[in-house]
Amino acid sequence: MRPAILSVLAGLLAWTSLTTRLVGDEPAFRVESNLKAASAKVDITPPPDTPVVGHIRPVSGVRDPLRAGILLLSNEQTRAAMITLDLIGTPTSMVDALRDAVSKSADIPRDNILVAASHNHSGPGWSTESEWGQEMVARVAKAAGEAAREMRPVSIGYGEDRIDFNINRRKTVNGRSVVRLNPEGLCDHRVKVLRFDDGRTIEPLCVLMHAVCHPCVFTWGDKLTPPYPNGFPKISADFPGEAQTFVETVYGKGTSALFLQGCAGDIRPNLPGVPYRCGDDADIRWTGRNLGGAVVRAADASVVREERAKRRTIYPLKVASSVIELPGKKERVKCEMQALRVGDFLFLTIPGEPMVEYGYRLEKAIDDRATPIIVGYANGYLGYICTAKSYEEGGYEPNSSPLLPEAEPLIHEELNRLADKVLADVFESFKPTK
Repeated sequence: MRPAILSVLAGLLAWTSLTTRLVGDEPAFRVESNLKAASAKVDITPPPDTPVVGHIRPVSGVRDPLRAGILLLSNEQTRAAMITLDLIGTPTSMVDALRDAVSKSADIPRDNILVAASHNHSGPGWSTESEWGQEMVARVAKAAGEAAREMRPVSIGYGEDRIDFNINRRKTVNGRSVVRLNPEGLCDHRVKVLRFDDGRTIEPLCVLMHAVCHPCVFTWGDKLTPPYPNGFPKISADFPGEAQTFVETVYGKGTSALFLQGCAGDIRPNLPGVPYRCGDDADIRWTGRNLGGAVVRAADASVVREERAKRRTIYPLKVASSVIELPGKKERVKCEMQALRVGDFLFLTIPGEPMVEYGYRLEKAIDDRATPIIVGYANGYLGYICTAKSYEEGGYEPNSSPLLPEAEPLIHEELNRLADKVLADVFESFKPTK
């Protein structure tokens, strides 16, 4: 009896395995699209004793890894890429190095590569000469090259949700701005989520999230509150890293989660103190999983059959960029801006820390033509990019900015011009030229 039972059990297990394999070989849903994509993540964590920038403090270990995300896109006419980094910024020398390396490894036109940072305050600074910097560029280029061999047709789902942990940090008192958590100040609580599906499984190939908040949960604030009055003493990717890990844990190894920062120049985590406090592990779980949960909700809602039926089969892919000079306090300041159109989605980049008003105003100008996603901290770093009105109030951001208030309308004008160019829905953008 015992051998017979074992034989039957073995047969059942074999049948179950075969059935599972056959079902798994079938696509979860059909994807018909001219857009191809591939994505990857790579660890770029520096040595554990590397000084952190943003809010400088001593560190002696690593809480969680810093990573770079790569999203490659192509259609019949264009190839483009996004690189996201768990770092504080994207200085021009870093952007140049990454564009050169990824262009070569993944066969992407150099000018079609978008490089964005989360603005993480618990990671290393950049130096062209540093061993870590060179290794970081090499790792990203290698991952991009490997991903380029895995390009496959995708469709895109889109959804929005909300976070509740971000807050404006400027408050006007007696006619001047002070650093103060301000629940009545303008704040963008929206989370925008693009889900890239190849249809092979029900899980996404890539999830691209966009939110608005300084990643400074772990940095010093009032320098009084225990247990970390001088700031969290470890390297970390802060809440964007926690959110990416949360999303990838939900969906599994086949999904890459990438984070894009919005117009967060005056938006930070709501950690009350004098004027705010440093967070701890409970706070990073709250903020990171708050964002991650919002991302998963939006991503899951965008893949139900009614939403899949709305997806495009033809995705225009267009990129335009320019470098203009802005009026500065000491001298003219060069500013690169970029427009990347992927189907109905329009990414507009600003090389620094734009105040939250920039996002709302730019969206209002184009949201009846495309779904706008305004990306700060991308393709360069100019510091704070403030509204003209904020200079009248003063305060940390406009006082620190290298720009004059006259820069604001020039930035809006140029980004709208680039939007016209890639959306191609105004006559000047497609009429013949000599």
